[in-house]
Amino acid sequence: MERQVTLTNGAGLHARPASVFVAEANKFSSDVFVEADGKRVNAKSILGLLTLGLPQGTTITIITEGSDAEQALNTLSNLVETGFGE
Repeated sequence: MERQVTLTNGAGLHARPASVFVAEANKFSSDVFVEADGKRVNAKSILGLLTLGLPQGTTITIITEGSDAEQALNTLSNLVETGFGE
């Protein structure tokens, strides 16, 4: 499953929102990936997410594969759409 969402928080996917995203992703047994600018990284890895260097306004694709993929996709999409609570 996959869904495109746009980073709305002011600083984009910097350390704090990346750590929140990784913590949420790790609650699911499904594999979770983030794709942007032609690069795909494991979204359960903080280093992977930070290497993307994604600023505000970037559209990312969240990809989930596994038994709880739909729930993971909905939770993580909502997290991004609400600006990581910032």
